Amino acid sequence: MTTHLVVDSHQHFWDPTRAEYPWMTDELAAIRRPIGPEELRPILRESGVDRTVVVQTRSDLAENQEFLAIAAATDFVAGVVGWIDLTEPAVGDKLVEIREGANGEWLVGIRHQVHDEEDPDWIARDDVVRGIGEVGKAGLAYDLLPRERELPACLKAVDAHPEMRFVVDHIAKPRMAEGVFEPWAARLKEIAERPNVWCKLSGMVTEADWAKWTLDDLRPYVEFVMECFGEDRVMFGSDWPVCLLAADYASVKGALESLLGLNGSAAESRVFGANATTFYGLTDGKPNVSRVRHATGAA
Repeated sequence: MTTHLVVDSHQHFWDPTRAEYPWMTDELAAIRRPIGPEELRPILRESGVDRTVVVQTRSDLAENQEFLAIAAATDFVAGVVGWIDLTEPAVGDKLVEIREGANGEWLVGIRHQVHDEEDPDWIARDDVVRGIGEVGKAGLAYDLLPRERELPACLKAVDAHPEMRFVVDHIAKPRMAEGVFEPWAARLKEIAERPNVWCKLSGMVTEADWAKWTLDDLRPYVEFVMECFGEDRVMFGSDWPVCLLAADYASVKGALESLLGLNGSAAESRVFGANATTFYGLTDGKPNVSRVRHATGAA
């Protein structure tokens, strides 16, 4: 029986009837509908998951407020990874405004959908690197969302801020459906050499063949990530409800459990809970309010 706190480090909510999601194409029609906490609640209970981290889905400050309000009202949400315009000269002030505003203590990280930028070096631009630095000064983590194309630029951004916490989302989305390993592997290994970079074991089933993926399709990628990052710098993420395109929640979690074979060990407690809690600065699966106040200067 699992006794440790189980944390899903990566899931989403959205409502395409109220906002635009440019990435939500016709190919994703199966999940193009309002999806919120009450749909996820029984799924978490059945899968033995205690807490989640809600991650941004669009480049819109309004979504931050929506997610922060959800976090404050939802017992299983441990924190929010939001969005901010990293190129905004006053990004630091904007972050303080969010942190000191309504429900701002629930903000634990920032993300931008880097792999959607036309410029593969976007995240290494001087203005973006400066903005990421302001995220670190606010006491927040930064979620990297690259494919193999953007990993070299992500490495430059990481090297500019060795004091910050970074995590690679979705193991940098290797071309699993094609069985391609390079240059993804070499580039991921290089960024994994930085001790302040972690990795989410998430988003894999939708990079494989949606209709017929197997554990063997995922295995070499999971094993490589574990070899590069080790059991102390990886964390489980469902990527729900995106994962529904290829598998239900229980299948995603069960696949990772089978591949890792940790079976109630201390390592299992880290991968499926403690690492996410450490990385995002949570206490008992909730934001560490003293850390938030110290970082923002709030009373």
